Amino acid sequence: MSFVARTGATQVAGMLVALVVAIALGGASIDGGLEVAILLALGATGLVMLQRDRFGAFWQSCLIAALGVAVALAAWALLQAPVADTTFWAAVIAVWLGAWFLVAVLADLPRRKGLVGLGQSLLAPLLFGATLLWLWEVIVRALEVPRVILPAPSVIWARILRSTDILWVDFVQTFVKGALSGFAIGVAAALVFALLVDRSDFLRRGLLPVGNFLAALPIIGTAPIMVMWFGFDWPSKAAVVVAMVFFPMLVNTVQGLAATEAMQRDLMRTYNASWTQALLKLRLPAAMPFIFNGLKISSTLALIGAIVAEFFGSPTRGMGFRISTEVGRLQLDMVWAEIAVAALAGSLFYGLIALAERGVTFWHPSQRGR
Repeated sequence: MSFVARTGATQVAGMLVALVVAIALGGASIDGGLEVAILLALGATGLVMLQRDRFGAFWQSCLIAALGVAVALAAWALLQAPVADTTFWAAVIAVWLGAWFLVAVLADLPRRKGLVGLGQSLLAPLLFGATLLWLWEVIVRALEVPRVILPAPSVIWARILRSTDILWVDFVQTFVKGALSGFAIGVAAALVFALLVDRSDFLRRGLLPVGNFLAALPIIGTAPIMVMWFGFDWPSKAAVVVAMVFFPMLVNTVQGLAATEAMQRDLMRTYNASWTQALLKLRLPAAMPFIFNGLKISSTLALIGAIVAEFFGSPTRGMGFRISTEVGRLQLDMVWAEIAVAALAGSLFYGLIALAERGVTFWHPSQRGR
């Protein structure tokens, strides 16, 4: 039996045990016929899913859809009147295991090409994220966690809808002006310095230690200095971002430019290629996987640096300013709304870079199987 099959059997077995406990104990949380029927359908569908390999592709798709509907209905039923008793938590465990099994099945499906394959690759992580949000909502509601400790996702979403104008102004100030501008300047400077370092051994011995020194500087110490130098607006945040992204980009680019083999360099010398021709035809294309690795690392550091820098002085807008202000006012739903927007923006930025990497480095072994 394969690992996926063993894992699926374990999940369904645990789900069935939780269902038996939930239905046998009874209780106010699932005493209705609809809830019990949904949970039974969840268990039965999970059992049938273990034998999905015996069915054709169409019926396998129907089974996957049936399990998804059963999980969704059971999750919805448990959100209606959460009661923190043993029955309720057993049912929550059953739904969690059912969703886990569904994610494992979706991740194990053969990949298709084109937009269908892209949607298929996104379905499993989206479902996993939705399950985490549902579990968060259930726990907060059932345990009646105060909003100042941890607001529910529904409360955060309602705050996002009410404060779209404020969130947009903060997004433009922090991400567009601070993070993106600093990212562009830092990456461009790192690429230029990497070419200089590659060109001269003297600069290699001199500039790399300086870059290492800049990377070791704590952002808590540099951010106030940048604010004093460049003012309270976005240029000081961009300067902090430049300092954060410069060294990772420099190291990855230098390492990538040195990644070519000796036989390839000898071939370029045989063709009497100049340094510029060898750079454009051989070394720069070979360095692209390393460059994109630096870009992906820098994309996450850029937004973090811009937000943290705003804690040390900014105009009355920006994600970091809003987070520090709303924490003092105990408006934790607004704080989490800002965090959600920042996480979504950072994920999309990282995803765009990863998508560009797949198009540029399609020849690399790491991309061939995708």
